[in-house]
Amino acid sequence: MKLDLAKSDKHYYDATTQPQLRTFDTYGYLTVAGSGAPGGEVYTEAVQTLYRTAYGAKKLAKADGQDFVVPKLEGQWWVNSDEPPLSVPRELWQWKLMIRMPDTVTAEMVSGATFERLTEGEAIQVMHIGPYATEPETLARMEAFMAEQNLVMNGRHHEIYLSDPRKSPDTKTRTILRHPVRRA
Repeated sequence: MKLDLAKSDKHYYDATTQPQLRTFDTYGYLTVAGSGAPGGEVYTEAVQTLYRTAYGAKKLAKADGQDFVVPKLEGQWWVNSDEPPLSVPRELWQWKLMIRMPDTVTAEMVSGATFERLTEGEAIQVMHIGPYATEPETLARMEAFMAEQNLVMNGRHHEIYLSDPRKSPDTKTRTILRHPVRRA
């Protein structure tokens, strides 16, 4: 039987359309870091590297009787300036693309990407439904919720891509948006 983290860990892979405060543990990820616009050549190459690496780890895990469904693509996003991130040209964005791995996958099973353990702790999480171009509206709701709860950012903006934009119409694309936070 294959482990499917999207089904077995609803806390991580499920969100409402209203911002909620949640706490996340430490998880293992395959990661590739870079910079530039999403969808650009470097970004696309990084996605391909991650999936190649994930399927290589899956093959090793399956041979050991620990098969799993390769989880969804994720990304952390930031800019290296004090300017509001959405005012910075996309070509200057920094990113770390990630694919979460089950606990049975170890760094020794990974070739082609970095294996990291990341802890976000407390975070605001919300489901964004629609095109990426309308994310600023959802981000504004997250920021308002943070202000109401006396919270501030405590890490990088995190996205979990539940829909493949190549297969879903823009209006139905589902993306979990997450901001690690701490008390102000």
